[in-house]
Amino acid sequence: MKPAPKLARVLSLPTAIVLVISVMVGSGVFKKIAPMADALQSPGLILLCWLLAGLVSLAGALTNAEMAGMFPNSGGEYIYYQKVYNRFFAFIYGWSNFTVVKTAAISALAHIFAQSLVGLLVLDDGAGFWTKGIASALIVLLSLASYRGIRFAGGISWVLMCVILLTIVGITIAGFSSPLGSFDNLSRNSPAFDGGAIEGMVLVKALFIASLGAFWGYDGWNNIAFLGEEIKNPQRNLPLALGLGTLFVVGLYLLLNVMYVYVLPIEELIALNQTPGRIAAVEVIRRVSGSTGATLVSVLILCTTFNATNSSILTSARLYYAMARDGLFFSTVARIHPRFQSPSVSIVWQGILAVVLVWSGTFDQLTDMLVFASFIFYGSTAFGVLLLRRSQPDLPRPYRVIGYPVLPVVFCLFCLTLVVITLIEQPREALMGLGLIATGIPFYGFWYRQKPGKL
Repeated sequence: MKPAPKLARVLSLPTAIVLVISVMVGSGVFKKIAPMADALQSPGLILLCWLLAGLVSLAGALTNAEMAGMFPNSGGEYIYYQKVYNRFFAFIYGWSNFTVVKTAAISALAHIFAQSLVGLLVLDDGAGFWTKGIASALIVLLSLASYRGIRFAGGISWVLMCVILLTIVGITIAGFSSPLGSFDNLSRNSPAFDGGAIEGMVLVKALFIASLGAFWGYDGWNNIAFLGEEIKNPQRNLPLALGLGTLFVVGLYLLLNVMYVYVLPIEELIALNQTPGRIAAVEVIRRVSGSTGATLVSVLILCTTFNATNSSILTSARLYYAMARDGLFFSTVARIHPRFQSPSVSIVWQGILAVVLVWSGTFDQLTDMLVFASFIFYGSTAFGVLLLRRSQPDLPRPYRVIGYPVLPVVFCLFCLTLVVITLIEQPREALMGLGLIATGIPFYGFWYRQKPGKL
């Protein structure tokens, strides 16, 4: 039998770290503080929310890194679940990413890029044609970049990340050096805040629901594992990229959110959430540097959403390629381009579905389910680490998760709690997410019948 095609190992550790950061730093950190302020009414709780979400994401990344070091192949969790659970669960994971998680995230990022560009150019877009057209064009353009190979698309991320980080440093310095800001804002709650009413389980539920916005900002740290087959010395570099990249983003997000609260009092952040089309980061820098600064932040959001879309397209396509190579997806998706050494057909399929979601207008609803669906699988990976340590203790582990077993157990419990609270507080979105995931069952049955000997 002819061996399955393999992708070339060409990615260095620095590029892997850049891709982790690129996928994570999109639009969430610039927009989510306003709805979080409206929900929590307290700067301290907002910052606590970002810190807890960051620590949970870091715990997940460090736990995931043990699996990544053991099984450094294309597909990430799809490969891990085959080793720990079974091929059906692995397929359901891949299918949910294709229908809900990754393609909807690509559509949402491209749509935010398009909205920002339309606003910057002051285009008349009452029907939304310009926004949808630009978002679709961006997905096509960046899919072509990924089609040309990982070095080409990865180079784009390198250039944009340097520009993004320099700009973030500049606006952060401008915010903290402004005489209009005050550290007193960090301890001043909204007049509507009732400390006696928001305590115990009420506080826990409020933090969990508000954290969904923060987790949207942190989401994507696991994408680098999809490229395991293309990273040099993956047993060492994959865990390092996951840990260092996620830790960097946690620090960056905390710094930016402290700066927002330093410049704008909590009442003004709440008011921003009640004004459609206003972006917190833009209004913060408008206060500090006027219209020039606001334009600069708008351009920064264009760069981050462009970069996150590029990195998401690049990494996610490897998952469907891995499924097809195993006979659990359309066989043509397993093709590798002879010249560019990219999973070219997988990139095309992914791009087509993402564009369809843009024009259908359903990606907003899908992204509401994104965090819920993601944490079902994040928790499954952490639980898998515990299971493998027990069932196969002698299996080579180039990296062992720090603080075992406490860190994986805490992360599993958090994932379970978030899923349960979401089911209780947002049952419609949660059940719709589960329903979309379940649509993969008949497709699995089809591919099972096609190649029963391999399944």
